[in-house]
Amino acid sequence: MEGVAIDGSSSGTGSSDSGEQKPRRGRRVRMTGAERREQLLDIGRTLFAEKGFEGTSVEEIAAKAGVSKPVVYEHFGGKEGLYAVVVDREMRQLLEGVTGALTAGHPRELLEQAAFALLDYIENYTDGFRILVRDSPVAQSTGTFASLISDIATQVEDILGMEFKNRGFDPKLAPLYAQALVGSVALTGQWWLDVRKPDKAEVAAHLVNLAWHGLDGLEQKPRLIGHRKN
Repeated sequence: MEGVAIDGSSSGTGSSDSGEQKPRRGRRVRMTGAERREQLLDIGRTLFAEKGFEGTSVEEIAAKAGVSKPVVYEHFGGKEGLYAVVVDREMRQLLEGVTGALTAGHPRELLEQAAFALLDYIENYTDGFRILVRDSPVAQSTGTFASLISDIATQVEDILGMEFKNRGFDPKLAPLYAQALVGSVALTGQWWLDVRKPDKAEVAAHLVNLAWHGLDGLEQKPRLIGHRKN
C-alpha cells in the first residue's frame, strides 16, 4: 500500500485481564492521487536541488515519500517525468513573477521591479532556482533556463525600445541591450544565491545603478579603442 497518515482514533477497544485498556489501533488514511503527486513533486524538488538529476534516484524519492517505486512511475512515468514537471513549474513561477512585477511607468522603476522579481524568486524559491541554473538533461515544454532568460529579456526589450526611441538611438538594438541587462542580473543572482550579502535591496540598487547610468551615458555609435576592429 502507499504511505499513509496515521489517525489515533479507532472504533473498538479492548481490556487486558488486569482491567487496563489496550492501545487503540491506528486508522490508515490513504492520500488522494493529487495529494500524492504534490508530495512527490515537493520531495523531488528538494532532492534535485541538493543532488542534481543524476545524483537522485527513483528509489530515494520513493523512500522519502514512504511508497514503493511503482507509485512514482504511476504518477510521472519515471524520474525524467518528475524532473520535467518540477522544472516546468519553476520556470513558469519565475517568468510570471518577473512579468507580473513590471507595472510601474518610469523606466528606472521598471528595471528595479525586474531586478527585485528575480531576487525575490531566488530568496523564496531557492531550491527551484538551483535546479533551473543547472544544465538540464531533460527537455521541458517551457524550454531551458537560457530560453527563460530570453523570454524575460523580451519584456525588458519593450522598456528599452521606448527609451532608445526617445533618446534618438536605434530601437533595433534594444534586444541586444535587453539580453545583456537581464543576463547580468541572472548571473549576479546566481552569485548572490550562495553569499546572500549584501542584502537584497542593496543588490537590486547596485544592479539598477549599473544598468541605468550605463544607459544614461550610452553612445549612439560606440567605438572600439583596442587594436581589434572585427
